Amino acid sequence: METIQTIPEWKVAADEIWAVLKETDRIMKENAKEQALRLAETDRIMKEDAKEQAERSADLDKKIERVSANVGGLNRSMGELIENLIAARLWEKFPEYGLVRSYQRVPIYDEKNRIKTDIDILLSNTDKVMAVEVKHELNKVRDVDEHLKRMELIRKYPPLETVNKQLLGAMAGGVVSPEIMAYAYEAGFYVLELTGESVHLVPPPAGFTPRQW
Repeated sequence: METIQTIPEWKVAADEIWAVLKETDRIMKENAKEQALRLAETDRIMKEDAKEQAERSADLDKKIERVSANVGGLNRSMGELIENLIAARLWEKFPEYGLVRSYQRVPIYDEKNRIKTDIDILLSNTDKVMAVEVKHELNKVRDVDEHLKRMELIRKYPPLETVNKQLLGAMAGGVVSPEIMAYAYEAGFYVLELTGESVHLVPPPAGFTPRQW
């Protein structure tokens, strides 16, 4: 009689489980590979975006730098123009002092020959000098305060033309705000304003006494 051999059920179950495990492992490896590819692609895109962003940022910085240079150059040109317009025959605005000589951009050096600041316009005669600070727009308290400090520096490190002379101060602007004008007069400065192509000495308030340094 022929004997029929049968495969144990536990072996069939084990083979099926093993097949499932192998298939699962294959799928997981494929998924991992796809995930790695996606991550690599994402990383590449992010790097490209970062590079493009850096290039755009660098380009923007260059544009800002060019605009700033142009604006700075324009401001300097405008400032020089206003200074030259105000300097022209400025001495005529102070006939009572007889300030017949005029100098522009007079440097102030310290004891180590370092430039501390400069005087926009210096009017002079044999016994008096007037230091004039010129602003495109005279509209900040800081402008007046800085000129006060400049006057002290002139006395501490006097340029040759100011030695042993009475020192007066003035401020001038293409545009002068009323508030800063009042503040400048309180500080003892004369105030001048550009009107058209000529400079106008603003009448001092009642009781004004120019400060002497």
